[in-house]
Amino acid sequence: MSATIPDLTPQPRPLLTAAIPQAGGMFKAVPEDFEVEELPAYLPSGEGTHLYLWVEKEGRDTMEVVRELAKATGVPEKEIGYAGLKDRHARTRQYLSVPASAEAALEAFGCSGVRVLSRTLHTNKLRSGHLRGNRFTLVVRDVKDVGALEAAFDQLVAVGLPNAFGDQRFGRHGDNALMGWKLLMGERLPRRPDRFQRKLFLSALQSELFNRMLAERLRSGELARALPGDVLRKEDSGGLFVSGDPLVDQPRVEAFEVSPTGPIFGPKMRAPSHAVAERERALLETVGLTPGHFQRGRGETEGTRRPYRVQVADAGIEKLSAADLRLTFSLPSGSYATELLRELL
Repeated sequence: MSATIPDLTPQPRPLLTAAIPQAGGMFKAVPEDFEVEELPAYLPSGEGTHLYLWVEKEGRDTMEVVRELAKATGVPEKEIGYAGLKDRHARTRQYLSVPASAEAALEAFGCSGVRVLSRTLHTNKLRSGHLRGNRFTLVVRDVKDVGALEAAFDQLVAVGLPNAFGDQRFGRHGDNALMGWKLLMGERLPRRPDRFQRKLFLSALQSELFNRMLAERLRSGELARALPGDVLRKEDSGGLFVSGDPLVDQPRVEAFEVSPTGPIFGPKMRAPSHAVAERERALLETVGLTPGHFQRGRGETEGTRRPYRVQVADAGIEKLSAADLRLTFSLPSGSYATELLRELL
């Protein structure tokens, strides 16, 4: 007998900045108003068997460029490295890596909207996650209340940006998380997913569950508060520990030395304790899951902790006109600039 199918469509998320009047305004996801530059975890050394390409692109997503590189060089797609996936609706700069033996074949590489700005050797292939974050330059136009936007931006810089997964993670029809649930429950999908789709669906399920716990913290005013049993993350090292005394840990939260984290469910996830553990267990119960279900995802649902908020660094606002503003800021890898815009606009 099949389990009752839960509603796993993305739920509306509260705003941290809800008390500030709406600023109004418009953001167009077009290259001239949306620039993203990767902040690499390390720079290529200048020697080695892999060639790092510093690439600027417009109107192309990262995987399109990877496929074009593979076609031009004869290198299998799996041998081409990248640290993060970048959207097509922006002007973006990022590193890609190819085997150094393919350098001569790069002369045949021609892809509209893509420029190779530099080439440098390095010892290893670039892998997913090999970046510190991303630097954004965004233009918002026709802002109705500039003061409100500035106040909301200041609050996000002071408290942190709610680290939600953006809507694009859940698919055009918002059903990716449900597909992940069905995989864990052993139910048949309309079409057998390939390896990429399977990983996408399972990740979407983990992401939606995280977003629901984050929404609960926002509604209760506990985004930047240490609770008994919270798993806290050290901002400098990424190390995790369970809060035994929130009175001791709260000043560290306020100083952005540590941040509360939420669940990316899986067997390797660091477990909280006390009431925090009960909240996470109750969330799983509402969708008919237990921690054991995530073992069925094998290496695709190992589990981890994700900070409930991230620091908005290197932040600045420039007035281009009375109603048009240019925002600059950096976010850690895996965080969404669209979530910052949602808070502001």
